[in-house]
Amino acid sequence: LEPAEGVFCFEWLDKIIDDLYENGIYTILATPSGAMPAWMAEKYPEIRRMSDDGVRNRFGNRHNNCFSSTVYREKVRIINTKLAQRYSGHPGVVMWHISNEYNIGDCHCELCVANFQRWLKDKYKTIEELNKKWWNDFWSHNYQSFSQILPPGGHGEASSNPLRLEWWRFKNDLMKSFMENEIDAVKSVDPSIPVAANFMQLWSIDYAKLSKSLDVISWDNYPLWHSESNEFSVAVQSAMFHSVYNSLKKDRPFMLMES
Repeated sequence: LEPAEGVFCFEWLDKIIDDLYENGIYTILATPSGAMPAWMAEKYPEIRRMSDDGVRNRFGNRHNNCFSSTVYREKVRIINTKLAQRYSGHPGVVMWHISNEYNIGDCHCELCVANFQRWLKDKYKTIEELNKKWWNDFWSHNYQSFSQILPPGGHGEASSNPLRLEWWRFKNDLMKSFMENEIDAVKSVDPSIPVAANFMQLWSIDYAKLSKSLDVISWDNYPLWHSESNEFSVAVQSAMFHSVYNSLKKDRPFMLMES
């Protein structure tokens, strides 16, 4: 879609969507944020995630992007807007599929650390209140300022349950903010086209919170019949996930996006 910065190639996609529509097949078109191109990862290294020991990820894998990165958010917004401008009026395009299988996004870069500290300050207001709620008197864990609080893991704190829990909640909110930035890009062109994001089992993600920003709930069902000896438990688990996602938008049905 963007083989070089600012160079957009949609002709191949035009043909696919046209051919499908001419044969009675409609398109749910995904945004490409789940896989950054190599040129972007090289030119803007700050968009790549950083591990908990302070090492920047190399290019590769899906969802290697930092959700805090203003550069990546802007790059995603540009491509999403151009896709919406080109295909919102196409009669074959009926829905936007926002990214692909969002994951929680564990990045420990300076941007994420600063955002985490601000998130904590917004929630607890004072460092004294945080110390009290986290029981930080134990093992001399009291902080004197929010700037001293670092994410769990790496060479630092790894056993504080309040820290780990709040870090996970923060990452959920950060991912939701990133998703909403994507949604706003396509909705600003044509608000009438619905948006969905494919969920995955439960994956320790607050999907109930994410669902509030989506028009349609969908998920990817991959029952592991081939790797589990108890087929009944696999069936029950899949049925439970169907029930969970069906409950997130009680006024409308949900979709099975992949299987």
